[in-house]
Amino acid sequence: MMNADFRADFVREPGKLKQHPALVLNADYRPLSYYPLSLWPWQDAVKAAWLDRVDIVAEYDEFVHSPSTVIRIPSVVVLRDYVKPQKRVAFTRFNLFLRDEFCCQYCGARGDLTFDHVIPRASGGVTSWQNVVAACSRCNLHKGSNSLRRSGMSLRKPPRPPGAEELRNTGRKFPPNHLHESWVDFLYWDAELEA
Repeated sequence: MMNADFRADFVREPGKLKQHPALVLNADYRPLSYYPLSLWPWQDAVKAAWLDRVDIVAEYDEFVHSPSTVIRIPSVVVLRDYVKPQKRVAFTRFNLFLRDEFCCQYCGARGDLTFDHVIPRASGGVTSWQNVVAACSRCNLHKGSNSLRRSGMSLRKPPRPPGAEELRNTGRKFPPNHLHESWVDFLYWDAELEA
């Protein structure tokens, strides 16, 4: 139901909050995903509520009207049926950057990231979780097709396949720039309380 462009635009442009997205929770009241945050356009949330696929937990102050109905726009919805989280983590550029916390694994820089084969492909290195890391352009260019030893570089941590739960928890460190106040309790309800 959720289109990826909407999700990306909302995170990049805080003004999109005016479009009233709804936070989507699984039947256990946890977000389907933290990064990107599981959001639906208000139209999809209203349709799902109308079809009894979700329960509305919180609402915006604004209303939408049809010829026969007036409804407050949902801000938080919970699925009636539990969606089992995926155990397998797909090997994608996004998941790789999330595993490495959007940080160069050589120098620690953030932003302008690409990826690097630790053992270069020219030397038989494969494209896998165990051999690819996030790298800034400067470090990637410096290392080139050399080995770590030959380039004089070292990794901050060894690359490895992430677990699905590990990736979800890492995603919680990167909330969107703007969160509606009705979402906060559902995003951090299981966070450790300060003594």
